[in-house]
Amino acid sequence: MKRLCLLVLVLLPLSSVVADNADAWQALREGRALLLMRHATAPGTGDPANFRLDRCETQRNLNDQGRSEARRWGELLASQGIEQPRLLSSRWCRAQDTASNMSRGPVQPFAALDSFFGQPEDGAEQTAELIRQINELPAGEPLVLVSHQVNITALTGIFPASGEGLILALPLRPRAEPLARIPAP
Repeated sequence: MKRLCLLVLVLLPLSSVVADNADAWQALREGRALLLMRHATAPGTGDPANFRLDRCETQRNLNDQGRSEARRWGELLASQGIEQPRLLSSRWCRAQDTASNMSRGPVQPFAALDSFFGQPEDGAEQTAELIRQINELPAGEPLVLVSHQVNITALTGIFPASGEGLILALPLRPRAEPLARIPAP
């Protein structure tokens, strides 16, 4: 009985997220929308002064909570019938690790999703390039993007929490309005 109660407590928040956003999830399954996520929990802000893209030990990385959030995202996607989405990620280790810990298939590094926190002057140009590249992708398959707060805020005006996802209609547009906001599971 205790196990059943625990299972209900774990699944109840997921079921309310799903029920409240059924149309958005359907659009994602059909490739008419994408899921844009902020990487899972990686304590801190920005990157250390010695940051190097090719060396994860110089970056802010996921903690245990972040790895668990990423795994739960994978479970949530599977529960929504999204088994093998096209998975694009920033090249930062915390974003790559979020995507890979979802266990939904291969992760493709995608430079247009890279953080521009340290170079805010690049934000407008990079956001325009992200929109262009996403809109050029073939339609029809579920698409999941893992990026950073600054990128998501530049695109949508929303400041997402760590591990939060936004389902956005395609084609992607500047100041995209989310069809749904999905908290970190």
